[in-house]
Amino acid sequence: MSEHKHGMVYRLYHGETSFPLIQRRKAFYLASLILVLVAAGSMIFRGFNLGVEFKGGVVFTVPNSAHVSVQDARTFVEGQGFTNPIVQTLKSTSGAQSVRIETEPLSVKETETLANSLATKFKVTSDSVTSESTGSSWGSDVSKKALRGLIIFLIAVTLYIALRFELKMAAAAMIALVHDLILAAGVYSVLGFVVTPSTVVALLTVLGYSLYDTVVVFDKVAENTKGIEKQSQHTYAEAAELAVNQTFMRSINTSLIALLPVSGLLFVGALLLGAGTLKDLALALFVGLASGAYSSLFLATPLLADLKEREPRFKQLHQRVIDRRTSGKAPVRLSQRSANADPQALDVATATATATATATRKPSKQLQGKRKPKGSRPTGKRKR
Repeated sequence: MSEHKHGMVYRLYHGETSFPLIQRRKAFYLASLILVLVAAGSMIFRGFNLGVEFKGGVVFTVPNSAHVSVQDARTFVEGQGFTNPIVQTLKSTSGAQSVRIETEPLSVKETETLANSLATKFKVTSDSVTSESTGSSWGSDVSKKALRGLIIFLIAVTLYIALRFELKMAAAAMIALVHDLILAAGVYSVLGFVVTPSTVVALLTVLGYSLYDTVVVFDKVAENTKGIEKQSQHTYAEAAELAVNQTFMRSINTSLIALLPVSGLLFVGALLLGAGTLKDLALALFVGLASGAYSSLFLATPLLADLKEREPRFKQLHQRVIDRRTSGKAPVRLSQRSANADPQALDVATATATATATATRKPSKQLQGKRKPKGSRPTGKRKR
């Protein structure tokens, strides 16, 4: 019963884990760097598949009673002389299927000609084919307003975290936030998904979720490191790592609860029901929430530890802790080892602490109560 009580799940939920997240921060830095470079490279060299709201064009909606596939519809439109059409399948709640086709801006005559051709291809009447023309100016206005709102949001959050905690926490939180935005946007570029206004809204929504997890962890870090420079038992990185482990399960639970409804939107609404607008919104939310959960634990706090341990007072604290452990005055616990500590010094401290504990160990009760064999003590009598 006790083994089950103190298993992995029990320790996770009670903050008793000792994952070396900060000790292995270089591996997490490398993983994040590779993902960011792939996402940024795709955005620079491949770009985005912008929807008609951003680049302008005409949207045709055709009832798909003939069950024409997306590939056949795309091939048919390209055969009419239109390049790079965007074709999507839509499905209503009643189960009726339709096809949404986006093309470049067309004249009125070209719009009527293509609508009649689509009616013939899908075996429907010309009146059932709807078309809607959109200019690129609307998408440009949306992009400018979104960018303006993002800049104001970042400035406001930076000021809040700097005043609530400190400037270096704000810097680490902003780096993690930019990391999440690049990954979420990079998925659209790499996979070629259509970028719509719903995508922009989802990316802005991700910012709040990402910062929430980071602030929760930083609050625990601030609590664990308050007045830490006055002692010589633990370094700043060790106290920060303890805070991450104490909030580990809380962050995971929060992210899972947020991801469950988003997963429903993505996999049920978009894939099963065929609602394209739901996919645009849910995909950015799903990627952003997942990357936010990762960055708050594996990126933001290790970055904070690196920034803080560059300060002279925490450099001195680090040296005092190492000197104390090397002298054998304090045992070394694996969960409290600093990532920047000298491994040889830590090994010496471990061996010293073990030897000290062995030398001062009291004999067991069994040995104390056990008599020595007869004849082992001198009797005081001399042999004649």
